[in-house]
Amino acid sequence: MIKLMKRWGFVPKRIITDKLRSYGAAKREVAPGLDHWSHKGLNNRAENSHLPFRKRERVMQGFRSPGGLQRFVSMQSATRNRYSVPARRRSALTIRYHRLEAFEAWKSAAHAA
Repeated sequence: MIKLMKRWGFVPKRIITDKLRSYGAAKREVAPGLDHWSHKGLNNRAENSHLPFRKRERVMQGFRSPGGLQRFVSMQSATRNRYSVPARRRSALTIRYHRLEAFEAWKSAAHAA
């Protein structure tokens, strides 16, 4: 936060965090004049915006090199929409059909790469 404030010259009006007690001590050291809100529902917006990064980090753990990860991600991103089933309810027959289409798309992408 110190780097951001120095780089952009912007001081926020308030800091919204979860209920971890050490945040208050850190805020007093870094920016004592700011309001600090720590209510259980206020931080949800920030936490949910980080979910795509956390999913990506989970995938990255299995790769030894950034190059191997990049090769996988370039192919996976091209076909992900085909095999990721939407959250709405579907019948078993529709899911099986969707999965077969996804495997065909994956095979064609793997042969093209």
